[in-house]
Amino acid sequence: MFLMGLIFFLVLVLTFGTVLVMTRPTSEERTIEGRIAKLHAPPNVAVAPDDDSSAIIKQTRLSKNPRLDALLRRWGIGQTIQKLLARAQSLWSVSGVLGLSLALAVAGFAVGYYELPSLAVALLPAAFCAALPFLFLRYQHLRRLKEFNRHLPESIDLMSRALRAGHSLTAAIEIIGEESAEPVRSEFREVYRQQNFGLPAREALVELARRIPLPELNFVVTAILLQKETGGNLVEVLDRTTTVIRDRLRIQGEIRIHTAQGRLTGWVLSLLPVVMFFLLSMANRGYTRVLIEDPLGRKLIYTGVSLIVLGGLAIRKIVNVKI
Repeated sequence: MFLMGLIFFLVLVLTFGTVLVMTRPTSEERTIEGRIAKLHAPPNVAVAPDDDSSAIIKQTRLSKNPRLDALLRRWGIGQTIQKLLARAQSLWSVSGVLGLSLALAVAGFAVGYYELPSLAVALLPAAFCAALPFLFLRYQHLRRLKEFNRHLPESIDLMSRALRAGHSLTAAIEIIGEESAEPVRSEFREVYRQQNFGLPAREALVELARRIPLPELNFVVTAILLQKETGGNLVEVLDRTTTVIRDRLRIQGEIRIHTAQGRLTGWVLSLLPVVMFFLLSMANRGYTRVLIEDPLGRKLIYTGVSLIVLGGLAIRKIVNVKI
């Protein structure tokens, strides 16, 4: 009984540790948050990058259970997962994500504990299964950012044409919210809705940049905010910003073409040993069982997995060219 309780506690700690790691913002997102916070802050006032002073006063329930909702808010992890859900435009709830992650972790641990002789090794499939919901949400978030980035230049051109026709900035944002492609349409529609509810245009644009942490959108928001404070021809500023964004997208596409072979090599070298191991296990279970049951075999597995991870990270570092 004590052993089962200890195992459950270890799986629980591992699950929440995995949640904290998977929901941690990237360095690029932290940089954008810091720049937006500096733009939002009054002069001579220092503001932390995670300042939420410009957030709309709206409390989203993290769970239908009031006690669990209060607990998630007190831990702070609930807000992090809620931001990930909002960025991925997912209909899941925070408690649902945590419950699914915990259930998958327990299932992965049960399978690993049954198949693998070591308790420490059995925690690896548990950690992987616990991370699956967050990996899926991360994939949805990145796919949505990619679509937003692809349609952003056309939307900014639409804003420029609306401003040339004599429309105000608010009306131009409304036009983007009606005529642009998704997901740009829904995000700018939210900006227009926030302004109708009384939120200043500056605050609404800052919130947009926080919801969509893209450098290209950061250029646009910064250009608009600077023009509102210092004056100038906003249409000309937007045209130049659109040119810069299109050049960045073109260069990024060329880099992806030139690094495609390296990325494919990284995936093949990382997945081939694992796939071959399972194929050999299906063909002859006793052939690969020696690696798991023999102490020397387990050491070889640990060494091989570590080298595969290091090699994959090294290849990713080489092909991930920053612009």
